[in-house]
Amino acid sequence: MNEHEKINYVEFPSKNLSNTKGFFEKAFGWVFVDYGPEYTAFSGQGLDGGFFQADTCSTTEQGAALVVFYSADLEETQQKVEEAGGAVIKPIFSFPGGRRFHFTEPSGNEFAVWSDIDA
Repeated sequence: MNEHEKINYVEFPSKNLSNTKGFFEKAFGWVFVDYGPEYTAFSGQGLDGGFFQADTCSTTEQGAALVVFYSADLEETQQKVEEAGGAVIKPIFSFPGGRRFHFTEPSGNEFAVWSDIDA
């Protein structure tokens, strides 16, 4: 259900849509709907969104917002990310209330995954 004036959708650049889709399908089980050769969308992942063909990527170093996933098993999720072709760019570290790691998917977009301290 769409809510008035609430965040509803997020879009990311992708240097290679096929590789990006393959990564998220393998690591997180996402399903995509293609809208032409330069756009693909996902839904049901906490926030709907899409990837558009571009020569850029989204990283915090460049000032981009960081999208953070939650995991009940941080090490298992990190293993899935690596097996799917993601690169861990910040290994698991602790912060008040939890732990997390940062990774890039094959097109270079940065994401993070966090978990509760007790998880």
